Formats: sequence, structure tokens, C-alpha cells
Amino acid sequence: MTLSEIETPAVLIDLPRVEANLKRAQDYADAHRLPLRPHIKTHKLPRFAKRQMELGAIGITCQKIGEAEAMADGGVTEIFLPYNIIGTQKLTRLVALANRVNLSVTADSAATVEGLSAAFATSAKPLPVLVECDTGMGRCGVQSPAEALTLARAIATSPGLSFAGLMTYPAAGAVETNATWLAAAVDLLTQANLRPAIVSNGGTPDLWRAHEVAAATEHRPGTYIYLDRFQVTRSVGTLEDCALTVLTTVVSRPTDDRAIIDAGSKALTSDTLGLDGYGYVVGYPDAVVRSLSEEHGIVDLSACAAKPALGERLRIIPNHCCVVSNLFDEVTLIEGDTIVETVAVAARGRVV
Repeated sequence: MTLSEIETPAVLIDLPRVEANLKRAQDYADAHRLPLRPHIKTHKLPRFAKRQMELGAIGITCQKIGEAEAMADGGVTEIFLPYNIIGTQKLTRLVALANRVNLSVTADSAATVEGLSAAFATSAKPLPVLVECDTGMGRCGVQSPAEALTLARAIATSPGLSFAGLMTYPAAGAVETNATWLAAAVDLLTQANLRPAIVSNGGTPDLWRAHEVAAATEHRPGTYIYLDRFQVTRSVGTLEDCALTVLTTVVSRPTDDRAIIDAGSKALTSDTLGLDGYGYVVGYPDAVVRSLSEEHGIVDLSACAAKPALGERLRIIPNHCCVVSNLFDEVTLIEGDTIVETVAVAARGRVV
């Protein structure tokens, strides 16, 4: 099969670009002696998780137990799960997962710690638990270094658990604030004889500044493997570095200035991330994917000198590639215009 024979919409993954993105980040990390623990939420493929570790990553990060189970099924054994695990069913699964792989998790409340302790109290090995810290993102996490110390003490004294360190997912562009918060927390915990062995920082938007967070002992980028339109605006890479594109067909040209494609919100994420439109149309830089319904994308061609024809195939760089990975059962791996393989997205839909 050739690219012209693939039914659309479809996701294409450019393997040389993937490899270049992975090596670029790993080289940076090695130069700054900052280990990587990549987040697999972007690709959801064990083959890429293994490649990240072959290049030097110390393990992977998963957001949900289902993702981690899929990675374990694929042979990955070093997994960090930075998510509050709540409820009997999930804790039972967590114990089973910990018996298969080297697992660590996070908590941001005493109630979460109590649940983890109850589940692991009789475990043969303690579960490493990191305190999640809100250093400015405004999502999960303890709100101050003092709260981090209180929770670290609770973890350290809980049966079945061991205090492993601190974790944050910082706000984009707030490197200095993040660095200051973590440094203060490390100092406070060290004074209390609870110096964190791990200080896990994250995010792709500020990847090339990760070394400025002096307290960090590892970094967890995710989107860097594929990149997307948003990451290009953050200068993480260029449009030519973006490895994931959505292949789509122009199915209608109702007016001279409007094209309708067969990629709607079920193929291109509805995330705008502050950008104009819902993706970058390769080859037509002045086209704007103006709106999405479920199965249709409306492309504004009014600023284009050249315009795509009915039946023409377009490749679109999405605003946010991670969501797109979770919208498709399979992706097609390519080298240039050559199809290498079509593979199932192992952790697609694993949101539980």
C-alpha cells in the first residue's frame, strides 16, 4: 500500500523525525546530566517507550493505570505513575501492577496516602511515593513547601510505603517560579532529615530550559517525541520537526474560499491552545482550519493564492498531538512517502 491508498482520515508518524526528536532531547539531557523519564501519553506505543529507554531514558511516565498496564504488557518495566490513585478497584490493580514492574506513584493528600498504605501494607516491597507539588500550574499538588514536608512525613511513617521525593508539572513559561518553589521545598525537607532522592520536573514547552531548575533530578517531557503546532510556537522545534500529521481528504468545495475535509473533532483535537484554527495545513500555510464538527473540518482558503482541489489529500499538523493519538486505533509509520508499518495504538483509550 502507498500513502495514496490509505483511507482517510489517518495518522502518519514520520520515523526519521521521531528519531531526530528523541536524540535531540536525549543529547540535551546528557549534556546537562539531567535524566529523562518520558511521558508516553503522547505516543502510547511500547515500541517508542523502549526506544526512549534505549537512547538513555531511565524509565517512562504514564498518567493512568490503564496506560501503565499497556506498557507493562509491552515489556516496559520502569514506570512512574504521577496520579492520585483513589478507590478499592484501582488500588487492587495498582498492587498487581507493582508486582510486575518497578513502580512509583504520587500523592497530594493524606487520604491518598492512607489508601496507598492500606493497599500495600502487606506488600513484600514498599511502594515509592512522591509528593505532588503545585508550583504554579493550578492543578493537583500540595500548595506550599510546608505542606510538602507534612505529607512527606506521613508517607515515610506509613506501612507499605517509602518516601521517594517530590514531583511537579509546572506552568509553561514559569521556570524561575518553579525552580524557586522546588529549591525551598528541598531545603525544608533536608533540614527535617527527609531529603528527597528524586525531584521530578516535567513538560515539553520549557524543555530546553529544564537544566535551569537546579533542584530537579529528572525531567518528564512527553510531546517532544512528535511535537505539534503549539510546541512550535514555544520554539521547542519547527514545523519540519513535527513527526505526527493527520492525513485527510478534501470531500467538498462548496465555495471558492471554503474546503471541507473528512477530519473533524474525532480526528483533529478541538484544543486551540490559544492558536487561530485547529491545525497547520502542510503546503497551504495561509489556509485556516476554521471550525470542526464531528466528521467535518471547515478550512478557510480566503487568504490562499493556490487552493486545494476536491479529492486532494492534505496533511495537517494538529495543535495538540497527544489528543490525536488517543483518537485513533492505529497509526501508520512512514519514512518519507514510504509506508513502513501500520501499528495498533496499545494504550489508546486507556483512561481508567
